[in-house]
Amino acid sequence: MDEFSFKNLVVWQKAMDFADECLQITEAIKGHFRLCEQLESCSCSVPQNIAEGKGRFSNKDFVRFLHFARGSLFEAITVLNIFFRRGYIQKSKLDLLELKSMEILKMLNALITSKR
Repeated sequence: MDEFSFKNLVVWQKAMDFADECLQITEAIKGHFRLCEQLESCSCSVPQNIAEGKGRFSNKDFVRFLHFARGSLFEAITVLNIFFRRGYIQKSKLDLLELKSMEILKMLNALITSKR
């Protein structure tokens, strides 16, 4: 089914994995619902924006949504750093998610450059 070709993008697949790991974190945290909701929202926005952009009819629109995905990724990393500072996640988990997010970021940047 070609209509959902975004599912073939490795960056979308990795963003889905990243969002899933962030959701696992929020499910384990008791309280701080606003921050948990924020992490759920921004981490899920990364693959959502990639998908929405891929569904647009122009590269210009696609690139615009890829920029939104980048912004959401930066937002997620910020919330994860807050969680680390507050002792809700271990440094090893933060480091792992930052490493995964750097890979996603590089892929987003490359895709943005290729579509301009």
